[in-house]
Amino acid sequence: MNKNYYAILMAGGVGSRFWPVSTQEFPKQFHDMLGTGDTLIQKTFKRLSHLIPKENIYILTNERYNDLVLEQLPEVTQKQVVLEPAMRNTAPCILYASLKIQKENPDAVMIVAPSDHWIEDEATFSKNVEQAFEFCSDNDALMTLGIQPTFPNTGYGYIEFDKSASEDIKSVNQFREKPDYETAKSFIDQGNFLWNAGIFMWSAKSVVKAFENNQPELYKHFEAGISAYNTDAEAAFIKENYPLAENISVDYAIMEKSDNVYVIGAEFDWNDLGTWGSLYDKLGANDNGNAVVNARTLVEDASGNMIRTKNNKIVVVDGLNDYIVVDKEDVLLIYPKSKEQDIKKVLQKVKDKFGEQYG
Repeated sequence: MNKNYYAILMAGGVGSRFWPVSTQEFPKQFHDMLGTGDTLIQKTFKRLSHLIPKENIYILTNERYNDLVLEQLPEVTQKQVVLEPAMRNTAPCILYASLKIQKENPDAVMIVAPSDHWIEDEATFSKNVEQAFEFCSDNDALMTLGIQPTFPNTGYGYIEFDKSASEDIKSVNQFREKPDYETAKSFIDQGNFLWNAGIFMWSAKSVVKAFENNQPELYKHFEAGISAYNTDAEAAFIKENYPLAENISVDYAIMEKSDNVYVIGAEFDWNDLGTWGSLYDKLGANDNGNAVVNARTLVEDASGNMIRTKNNKIVVVDGLNDYIVVDKEDVLLIYPKSKEQDIKKVLQKVKDKFGEQYG
């Protein structure tokens, strides 16, 4: 394996749209959401390790999840777990991790990958990433993997690429925010738009330079600790300075402001597993028209439901269609799939009425 290949595995999110299974104390990336035997973070780590040396995979997460990471990824050392003492969106943590990696290996090229995506064709995933790594090794480039749209989805941002390019690697014209339905339809009709999956590739040198050029204050904020990184003094510097960093996404901080951005259209199937509905789509319905995880079901006149329990519980459903049915200890959620984007609001109402321990 190439010792210059690195990964930043993003594992700090809460995944509140997967409540009640995903909570602040135990978010979705640490759950076996599909009933496969692997949690999402375990599956992602294995996928990355096909191409990247395991010791070069850094886990970027909130400090409260440190023990969960080490428990679920026993091959990872504490040195590889990059801890955020506060939530400050994706730009600060990616800059911090990139400076650490650059200090360790100035020739590093890396992928930034969320821990909760589902990709089955791992060989093709590795092929696309290696293609990007080779390009980034030879060019000052910020790269992303775009997903071929299958329908006018209004829940994703889009990447508009240069339609005239014939190569696999295409120059990005601009990033577009989550559109309304008609705008999404027009994107698909134009043929040069991809879903933004939030998967990035670049050299350590290029990404640090991009931050220095486009976010000079943020760059100075973290560059001030360069002497402490990868030493015993790092934790104290980060504890004091990280919470003072600007809350800003990496898309807005550097990707939308740079003119050296490229995209590869992914050749593999992809699901971001962001909601119960996306999990239903990924699992596919069984013979009775329902998607089921960890449950035994008896259904009558019921279809389109996402059903999940713990410990193989028997679930009897009659006359219910297109609902989310999730049973977890002292919380039972029965909620329309069509309103799944409102689960965050429901969670807040539950915490307000019954206490923070339920979120």
